[in-house]
Formats: sequence, structure tokens, C-alpha cells
Amino acid sequence: MTAEATIAERTYTIGELAAISGLSVHALRWYEAQGLFPRDIPRTPGGQRIFGDEAVRWLALLNRLRDSAMPVADMARYSQLVRAGEGNEADRIALMESHARSLDAQIEELIASREVIRDKITFYRQAVASRT
Repeated sequence: MTAEATIAERTYTIGELAAISGLSVHALRWYEAQGLFPRDIPRTPGGQRIFGDEAVRWLALLNRLRDSAMPVADMARYSQLVRAGEGNEADRIALMESHARSLDAQIEELIASREVIRDKITFYRQAVASRT
């Protein structure tokens, strides 16, 4: 065996992947049905899905995209672009830049909301202090 020998990728059942990813088995099946995986999910001769480490990493990304309110349609589009392979990087960049701009706008709204809330806290603290 050489130093360059590859280590076999770990495989996971759908239940194991659910536990690792924090998603339910139902959600993983739904993700597959929506085309959110960039590759076809291989199956055992008995029809059980087999997931590898790549699926774990991919779901970590999808969880971040979902947590940041990326629409499922955009997540599916990104997955399609990845599935298509090299040559569409400009489209991937455009999709991610669009989402980043959306996040920037959300962050600005949250900061503005936080300032209003802080102003209310200051107002109520002053009201309480003036009564004592």
C-alpha cells in the first residue's frame, strides 16, 4: 500500500444522516425529491439510500442556506448548477451574490429593529428611575 492510497469514504444510512444533519428522515427524502442534492443518491440492491461524507458536507451548506432564508427554489437551482459541473461558475456566483445582498438587507433591518428596541429599554429604565 502506498502513502497515496485513498481511504474509503464512510457511508451513512438515511437515519444516520438525519442524526448527523439535524434533519428528519422525512426532510431528507423531501430534499431529494426537490432536487436539493447535487448528485443522485446511490442505493443498495435492497433500495436503501447510501450517503457519503460529501452528503454530510452538502447538508451543512444547505442548512446554512436554509437558516439564512434562501428560498428552496434558489437552493434547488444552486444544486442543479453544481450537478451540471464546471463551466457555470458565473451563475453560481450570481446566485450567491444575490443571496448575500438579501442577507445584507435583512441584517440592516435587524439592526434598525434592535435600535428601536434599545430605545424602548432606555425609555422604560428612565421611567422606572424617575419614580424612585
